[in-house]
Amino acid sequence: MSSMQEAQHAIQQDLWLETPDGRVFARVWTPPVAMHEGPQSPIVLFHDSLGCVELWRGFPARLSASTGRQVIAYDRLGFGRSAPRRERPSFAFIAEEAERHFPAVREQLAIHRFVAFGHSVGGSMAVHCANRFADACEALITESALAFVEDRTLAGLLEARALFGQAEQFARLGKYHGDKARWVLDAWLDTWLSPDFAAWSLAPVLPGVKCPLLAIHGLDDEYGSPRHPELIAQLAGGPSRAEVLADTRHVPHREREQAVLDLVAGFLRAERQAGR
Repeated sequence: MSSMQEAQHAIQQDLWLETPDGRVFARVWTPPVAMHEGPQSPIVLFHDSLGCVELWRGFPARLSASTGRQVIAYDRLGFGRSAPRRERPSFAFIAEEAERHFPAVREQLAIHRFVAFGHSVGGSMAVHCANRFADACEALITESALAFVEDRTLAGLLEARALFGQAEQFARLGKYHGDKARWVLDAWLDTWLSPDFAAWSLAPVLPGVKCPLLAIHGLDDEYGSPRHPELIAQLAGGPSRAEVLADTRHVPHREREQAVLDLVAGFLRAERQAGR
């Protein structure tokens, strides 16, 4: 049975988590058949700046099938089905996800050991989680993660601001975030385009990431050059490698889904066999 066929039979469960800061929506995919003997830690997905559980689409089910692991995704507060936020994120919002919000989700779901997988800013958050929970994070996968703010980042954001100025494009956000859509868009653009955020970097955090790391990036990513995965792999404190995919932009798991599935499954299988 192919991973596509197995994904159709994955057990999917929707959950509501009560956290100190508000109600959080989560979804769990469990593979129909374990591919390896013995328990395996779940993969926790961290979504991008405009993302949510629904926008992962069919990828989590296929990731679960291809790795034989449970996959967990949640809507950050202010996104998707989770509770709204009135205040704008602080400039430390990436670190705060690891310090305050993910721990509450982890406690509610009784997640002990885990694999962190983050897309875009979710990748940056996953780096912080791998650092903060070094004893529990078995492996880290970043996809299109930004390690700093560069000219390409700002140019991409300005293009996005113009694009979402069109009513039909903004309406697409409303489909997934409801009346929180304006907050979601402004939180992304106003933070990343602020001169006060220009000095932000993952450099101080990466040396504390001791688990095996795979940094996936598209060569044509409109928000970040290949320097980002290279820097992430270079500065990480444990075994690491960067994979840059040709003819790929900012969403490799949608544009090159099978390539990403193969990379992740192979990476996790090799690390398990190595006993790391």
